[in-house]
Amino acid sequence: MRPRSLRCTGTRFARRALLPALVAAAVAAPVQAADLLTIARDAMQNNAELASARSQTNSVEAGRDVQQGDLLPQVDVSGNVSHNRQYESQTGGFQSVGDDNYTGASLTLEATQALFDARNAREVEQAEREIDQQLYRLAATEQQVLIDVSSAYFEILRAFEVLEARRAQERAIGRQLEQAREQFEVGLIAITEVEEAQAAFDQARAERITAQSNLQVNFEALERLTGQRYASIDSLGDEIPIAPPTPSDRDQWVALAMENNPQVLASQAGVEVSRSGVDIARAGRLPTLNAFANYNYADDDRDAIEGHTSASQVGLGVSVPLYTGGRTSASIRQNTYLLEASQYDFESQRRDTVQQVRSFYTQVSNDVSTVEARAQAIVSNQSALDATRAGYEVGTRNIVDVLNAEQNLYNAVAEHASARYDYVINLLTLRQQSGTLDVPAVEEVNAWLDGGSVSFTLPENAESRDAVMNIGAPPRLEE
Repeated sequence: MRPRSLRCTGTRFARRALLPALVAAAVAAPVQAADLLTIARDAMQNNAELASARSQTNSVEAGRDVQQGDLLPQVDVSGNVSHNRQYESQTGGFQSVGDDNYTGASLTLEATQALFDARNAREVEQAEREIDQQLYRLAATEQQVLIDVSSAYFEILRAFEVLEARRAQERAIGRQLEQAREQFEVGLIAITEVEEAQAAFDQARAERITAQSNLQVNFEALERLTGQRYASIDSLGDEIPIAPPTPSDRDQWVALAMENNPQVLASQAGVEVSRSGVDIARAGRLPTLNAFANYNYADDDRDAIEGHTSASQVGLGVSVPLYTGGRTSASIRQNTYLLEASQYDFESQRRDTVQQVRSFYTQVSNDVSTVEARAQAIVSNQSALDATRAGYEVGTRNIVDVLNAEQNLYNAVAEHASARYDYVINLLTLRQQSGTLDVPAVEEVNAWLDGGSVSFTLPENAESRDAVMNIGAPPRLEE
């Protein structure tokens, strides 16, 4: 529960209007604000990287069908029609010269069926394992899109609250500067105090400009992920359940990651793909057995003889590799090394995931204490500012002390806002690393949003970017 004085401070700083050209609070906006869940669903439909991953998955599945085709019957037909002209000239005991022109036609029909082909069979098995690996990669891309959208969403809200704190700081120091000028004009203070106030005001103005830039940059990042623009988005509620991650045991999160993290599972599936590659190379030493049948038809009008010839054949064919110049042995060694590399890749991914899960678990646990400490810092800095102002009025403190106290207060407000968003983003990232981030998990966080909203005004030339966001119609599939 946030302290009462903190809630009052939040009321003062968290919902004030910003420059119309960038962002304005819109509690009663004419268009309903988009929430995190809506934007996440838009990204799942429109994100370009996710669409690419889905197309790659379809391609890998089609590759399995390509490999299976080699195990099914193969039927070929070929034919030709030709005009032939023959010249003959012979010289001996007598001379004979004869020319012959004729037209010929032929047709060949051939069918084969693989009865035993270990290499093709292993290639089908490898294609099946590649599908498993690609499905895990697709799941990893989906989770990455969810975390990217969530991070971009909350980075906008973070930038919004930081900007409001900087604007409030600029206004407060601006009033202090005006007061210092008035006091200098009547001879109550020296010019140095006016210069100190001017320097503090310039610093506050620079920080406000930086915050405005960060807000627009984060807004553009969200548009890139979804391919859409949003008039406004819902803001995060003041009272969100900031609690340690559940389950509370770090090792349980690691176990979840080993079972569910799609990147770990994809690396593990990659080991099986490489193992199939070794099996394919070894199958190069085995014989192949095929059944075949063919039919040939030929006809021509040579020497004015009518009629045709035809022949058919049915049988079995076997091919045994005796010597391939060392190619098969080299292929086995090559694929064995690839298998070894994939095993090391899997171990590297496993270690990296364990480290990431432990790291984000620690960060989320620390964020709970950090948010509480930042909230208390606002209360403490507000009290310090009140005391400093009172001392300034009676002459025991100078204007530099007041300016420093004001800057400390607004820094505390901005840091408290950042700590809240750090908690939310790190919690979602922990779920991503454990492989449990999905739309229901985003929906749970979406419930933390309140009725407030943040609206954005696009730059005047925003429509000129439409062509950049349009990739055109996808290619038409042909059977």
